[in-house]
Amino acid sequence: MSNAGQSADPSPSRPWWYWAKRILTWCFFIAVPVLLFYLARNVDWAEVITTLRDYPLSTLAIGAVIALVSYATYSCFDLLGRAYTRHSMRISEVLPVTFVCYAFNLNMGAIVGGVALRYRLYSRYGLDVPTITRVMSLSMVTNWLGYILLAGILFSLGLLRLPESWEIGQTGLRLIGIALVIVALGYLLACGISKRRSWHIRGHEIVLPPLKFALLQAVLGAANWSMMALLIFLLLPEGAFYPTILAILMVSSIAGVVTHIPAGLGVIEVVFITLLQQQFPQNEIMAALIGYRALYFLFPLALACVVYLLLEKQARARRTDGPVSATSKG
Repeated sequence: MSNAGQSADPSPSRPWWYWAKRILTWCFFIAVPVLLFYLARNVDWAEVITTLRDYPLSTLAIGAVIALVSYATYSCFDLLGRAYTRHSMRISEVLPVTFVCYAFNLNMGAIVGGVALRYRLYSRYGLDVPTITRVMSLSMVTNWLGYILLAGILFSLGLLRLPESWEIGQTGLRLIGIALVIVALGYLLACGISKRRSWHIRGHEIVLPPLKFALLQAVLGAANWSMMALLIFLLLPEGAFYPTILAILMVSSIAGVVTHIPAGLGVIEVVFITLLQQQFPQNEIMAALIGYRALYFLFPLALACVVYLLLEKQARARRTDGPVSATSKG
């Protein structure tokens, strides 16, 4: 309730960083289409199509296997959540739910796939909201712990050379990398030695996992990001340096998060072309990224739509058996 004499504006004043983030986001929204249009004008699209047609079937098959391994790795995030919360959904139920959520998350954004769809599907299997929240939170921490650890190592070692026009500079990128490594090690250290193991935030209990559990989070998170970069590396011409491709993926992914553009559409292309155009022809870079999107985004999404319908049907059938317990599996 507001006191008499206060401003008629019901909304509280926003801190400076809120507006800075909004302005930065809109700058990205404007800059990305402009840069993409500028770069697309210089791409020989006939050559792009030719490059796509020239991919050997064996290369595409290996790429599909890499994508499958990556999705399987990500699905293990929610298996960690299963062990973390000790709910009693079967592994054969958790894996397809996570696969569907990940595919929708990549293509339609975190709000749709990572949050809304997870709550819907898990609740259809009888999990309560606090349990779903803990599973989802652990998955997010696992994903970004792997990102922070990998990006920190790559940036601090100087494995990504930035164009001179980028204001952040090579030294700035190294400092960011060192800071990221410190954050990742801080989380692992807290899991290993912290005496306080739980916090309550907005009615939800957050329990700090043991060190072995946190190390497994770091390994799985880093492995998933590594598989994504490996797929792009596979589709690029010979001569690409894998650590550099992985580092570029780190930069493009965080840029996609900042802009809130689903699937990072346009953002990934701009970053990769900008950082690799001195090494490879733009049409070969674009062909690799189109192939990457087809194998890692579009085909899994088509499969996820089918799996989603099957999950809904299965969940309706299970509801007659009673809710899933969120307690120990015994």
